[in-house]
Amino acid sequence: MKRIFLIAAVATLGISALAQPQLRKDNIDEVLAAMTLEEKATLLVGGARAATVNGVTSGVAHQVPGAAGNTRPIERLGIPGTVLADGPAGLRIQPTRQGTDQTFYCTGFPVGTLLASSWDLDLVREVTRAMGNEVHEYGVDVLLAPGMNIHRNPLNGRNFEYFSEDPVLSGRMAAAYVQGIQSNDVGVSVKHYALNNQETNRNEDDARVSERALREIYLKNFEIAVKEAEPWTVMSSYNKLNGEYTQQKYDLLTAILREEWGYKGIVMTDWGNKAGTVKAVWAGNDLMEPGNQNEIDRIVAGVKEGTLDIKDVDRNVRNMLEYIVKTPSFKKYKFSNKPDLKAHAQVARKAAGEAMVLLRNENNTLPLASGQKVALYGITALDFVAGGTGSGDVNKAYVVNMEEALTQAGFTLDKGLSDYYKAYVDYDKAQQALAGAMNNWFSRRKLAEIAIPEAAINNEARTNDLAVIVIGRNAGEGADRRLIDDFDLTNVERELIRDVSTAFHTAGKKVIVVLNVGGVIETNSWKNSVDAILLPWSPGQEGANAVADVLTGKVNPSGKLPMTFPLSFMDHPSSANFPYNYNRGGQQNMGFGFGGPQQRQLQKDVDYTNYEEGIWVGYRYFSTAGKDVSYPFGFGLSYTTFAYGKPVVKATADGFEASVTVTNTGSVAGKEVVELYVSAPAGGLDKPVCELKGFAKTRELRPGESQTVTVKVSNYELASFNDANSAWEAPAGTYRLLFASSVADVRATADYKLKKARSWKVADLFKLEQPLNELKVTRK
Repeated sequence: MKRIFLIAAVATLGISALAQPQLRKDNIDEVLAAMTLEEKATLLVGGARAATVNGVTSGVAHQVPGAAGNTRPIERLGIPGTVLADGPAGLRIQPTRQGTDQTFYCTGFPVGTLLASSWDLDLVREVTRAMGNEVHEYGVDVLLAPGMNIHRNPLNGRNFEYFSEDPVLSGRMAAAYVQGIQSNDVGVSVKHYALNNQETNRNEDDARVSERALREIYLKNFEIAVKEAEPWTVMSSYNKLNGEYTQQKYDLLTAILREEWGYKGIVMTDWGNKAGTVKAVWAGNDLMEPGNQNEIDRIVAGVKEGTLDIKDVDRNVRNMLEYIVKTPSFKKYKFSNKPDLKAHAQVARKAAGEAMVLLRNENNTLPLASGQKVALYGITALDFVAGGTGSGDVNKAYVVNMEEALTQAGFTLDKGLSDYYKAYVDYDKAQQALAGAMNNWFSRRKLAEIAIPEAAINNEARTNDLAVIVIGRNAGEGADRRLIDDFDLTNVERELIRDVSTAFHTAGKKVIVVLNVGGVIETNSWKNSVDAILLPWSPGQEGANAVADVLTGKVNPSGKLPMTFPLSFMDHPSSANFPYNYNRGGQQNMGFGFGGPQQRQLQKDVDYTNYEEGIWVGYRYFSTAGKDVSYPFGFGLSYTTFAYGKPVVKATADGFEASVTVTNTGSVAGKEVVELYVSAPAGGLDKPVCELKGFAKTRELRPGESQTVTVKVSNYELASFNDANSAWEAPAGTYRLLFASSVADVRATADYKLKKARSWKVADLFKLEQPLNELKVTRK
């Protein structure tokens, strides 16, 4: 009898096991119905290991060493874990592993700011297709990129990851980036949604901003990326927005993102563990990362106690399942761990060269003839900055420095000067080793510039044909940049530029400055003392070779600035409300929610930021106020010249198409970016004197060759947001179209007439407890 009962019990258990649905694309509702509450909570909280339910642990996720996080598996229902890894300048994973001699390096591509400087969507897609291939072949499901916060202020420590001060350029770049990555059957996580515009106390800072500025400046780029590229995931930021954490703000995560923009993917938190997990689930945050057991417990308790509706949990779980069935992990893709890094390095080099911005080129100093003797100044010539620090730092197999690149390009470098810098680098390494100091991925140390005696510079001017000075800056996650000795040059750097320029110009020789920087620096006080300035930003592992390509004319630079270079830091209206007095000093600026007196004092001192500049960010302010700048938005020189023909504007069903013919009128081949700005008719809301509404880049044009480029703009894209009416509004009247090489260099104009005013009503969201004293700007 006992034997019969045992057989029956085993059979029953077997039937029960066989009856469990296994996740497929077409049975998500069935799997959702079969999940226990604990399993649902488990799926909404990241981690490699599934939670233990009734003493049974439901599997371990596939692991990629060095990846930032995972989603948890539920083996009972055939739900695999997935792998999430950092970007955005390349995949970030551990390059070596125990038990194998194989390496797992990734390509260090140009940073986001340099990609945006290309103004070339096809080039960005080419870069991110290669980057996405590495994501796929190393067994990762989602790249935690692109970073796309607006460059509100030049001192944001993570501006190097981000694209631009302009939402249209930022949004289009982000969309192209997403399209390139996701063409590999892997996903992205566009970040940081939203208002993560400073690193200082980023975990607690309350960004207080009007709905107009929020919608027109800080959310418009996300709207473009979501609608044009359909990213798999969106990452909510650490900070608060108008009093609530973004991770827990329904207006942000559901009302506008899903209901207004039609977003279909998942939302995940940035890496932390905020107490309001229940509110985050309700608001539409689907995934808590990196994941902790107490977050699972909060969700389960919330449902049982009635503070969290199971319908909200089920909604988020369904979103997670729809994400999971798209992933390589679900499809059991057999990744190779062997992407073509050599080919990808050449993609990185090509992109860096084409995107670099030539800021100055007096009397055709550039390009240079190869074979010349070069005095190469600046410690950054050896300590070259390929990319920033923090989660955006890629583990690369190598970084080419400027000395190597110029030597390979056929130049002869001053040996005494080179030996002097090498000796300093060796001495610094020895000092750091004695002190027990360690560089880490979050705060990699940048060597300070060293002085060169004036007498030595005078001698080098006699024995070399020209001088190249490399100015370096690093930046990264966890801290904002400094005003003194960061945005502004150090005294040593000023003296170096002054003494080298004096000596070489006295000898009738040229001086070139290379700005290997992670963000905007002050240039106005010294730019006229040198002959040429090339801006490669942080250009990736092959960036120095790309600099050499541009210096020699192998590549004609076609980059344009994606932000404004002001005369001084305080010229930016946002500087009045930016924590520039906090030094970059390790963790006191970081936002990981740790305790201690420094963090508590920081939270007390910098617990909110008033965005009192409103919509007057970057060129919108400088152009409208008529304020001089060092270099305007969209500026960039070429080794050739271009002429613009007469524009043609054609009305469409919902806007217009604007075309113009561009002709290469110079003597070498090159590419030109046509920037289309629109000046709205007077009346109604105060508006900038002009705003970027689109852009197009030509192919490489031979001397005398022409190409017609076309930019499409909808009436909705012409609209400004009226807080009082909760509506986007485009007034009737004549819109002036400005076809420009930069915001300050208009080459042709045309008109578009909107016969009838248009309006798009939206929900009334993002209310401030107290109105801001917003800046008023009068057109000059």
